[in-house]
Amino acid sequence: MEFSQDDFDRLLLFEHTRKTAEANYAANPLDADNLTKWGGALLELSQFQSVSESKNMIKEAVVKLEEALAINPTKHDALWCIGNAHTSQAFLTPDRDEAQVYFDKAQECFQKALDEDPGNELYHKSLEVAAKAPGFHSEIHKHGTSQQSAGSSGGGATAASNPKSSKKKSSDLKYDIFGWVILAVGIVAWVGMTKSHVPPPPSR
Repeated sequence: MEFSQDDFDRLLLFEHTRKTAEANYAANPLDADNLTKWGGALLELSQFQSVSESKNMIKEAVVKLEEALAINPTKHDALWCIGNAHTSQAFLTPDRDEAQVYFDKAQECFQKALDEDPGNELYHKSLEVAAKAPGFHSEIHKHGTSQQSAGSSGGGATAASNPKSSKKKSSDLKYDIFGWVILAVGIVAWVGMTKSHVPPPPSR
């Protein structure tokens, strides 16, 4: 999948945010705001990686966000970001039961974030969509399985002779997954913006 100019600009922005947060951490490892920005940037950057790399980057983001919460347990933006991270992990997990564990964790985090900031509309919306996420998961992975079945029944030789095509289908499925996450939950890394200024999710 080719990146648009907007995607490339976002990639540069969040990579800069990640590097800045990493440098700031060296100077002050107990800055919960900085850790939240770092985790949020990693979460955004995970969208531009392969599936396996995305999973690792999301795990790294969760570590940073949990570190922020260890410093400030009521930090609602960190709770919200972890909710998004768990949602991403769920969508990248084909097994429905395993994915549900992540969905449950995400819903718990969104609820905690909302409890800390009851007037936040984004948290309200995230909690609403979290309840519908398992249905999205089933549809996405059913679609992916259908594609694989079609490839094995009618295009096995083609796929074997054209690994780029097979790789592209895997990539397309991954971006379908992240597309649902972005549209449904609205992943936004916190880069020092005020709560009233939350950029819209990228168009698909």
